[in-house]
Amino acid sequence: MSMLDKLKGLLKGHEDTARQGVEKGGDAFDARTGNKYQGQVDTAQQKLNEQLGSDRPQDRPPQV
Repeated sequence: MSMLDKLKGLLKGHEDTARQGVEKGGDAFDARTGNKYQGQVDTAQQKLNEQLGSDRPQDRPPQV
């Protein structure tokens, strides 16, 4: 079992909380670096959200 599989198991049922953490972490990194790496941070956030099972764009809220 890979580390990613273990992480997914731990996060199961808490995907929304994990997505919020990814967003907050990326925003904090952007703030500390003066948005110097904003493109790379956005790409990393998008990849992490894909791994969490997010199939909706970052800037659109979920439809209920």
